Amino acid sequence: MRNKLILSAATLVAALAFPAAAQDAAAGKKAADMRCAMCHGSDGLAMAPDAPNLAGADPDYILMQLGAFRSGARNHHQMSLIAAGLSEQEMEDIAAWFGRMQLTVTIPPLD
Repeated sequence: MRNKLILSAATLVAALAFPAAAQDAAAGKKAADMRCAMCHGSDGLAMAPDAPNLAGADPDYILMQLGAFRSGARNHHQMSLIAAGLSEQEMEDIAAWFGRMQLTVTIPPLD
């Protein structure tokens, strides 16, 4: 029991000492331009009528959806194929890229 506790503590210390790779929005832009822009637009505003806008979307939400497509929990032929070809780092980078985009809203005047 004591050995398992020591091993668990050592694993936790190692994980904290060597955090996961940081998200790289510049790499995400390159990956998104190659894999996402045709449907979701290079500016994150969808080009295809059945594709959602990704500009300004929460990065955690994008990661969750990409993971669901990759695992098969969510099924869309094209997205499942694209997500299957992405590494975890690429998914994080793409999410960071779209998440860094800022949207502005113009409220129309009421007549």
